[in-house]
Amino acid sequence: MKRIVFAALSICTFASAPAFAKANCKAYPKSEWMSQADAKAKIEAQGYTIAKFKVDGNCYEIYGRNKAGKKVEIYYDAKSLEPVKTEVEK
Repeated sequence: MKRIVFAALSICTFASAPAFAKANCKAYPKSEWMSQADAKAKIEAQGYTIAKFKVDGNCYEIYGRNKAGKKVEIYYDAKSLEPVKTEVEK
């Protein structure tokens, strides 16, 4: 019985682990980063609705929706604003 409980707990732990790991953005001096205001404006101009915008390591990260209304999580290079990693709701 203890083995079954342990196995179930192990499965739950791994199943709840985030499927989308952090992005590995290139490190630039903060003085070279695009301003957050400019980054938000550029992302929204591409048709995204931003629910949350944050700095994650050397990346800008957004949680929001794309033009089709699907949830997205996107990591951007903070200098060039090129997408580094993207996850879209299926």
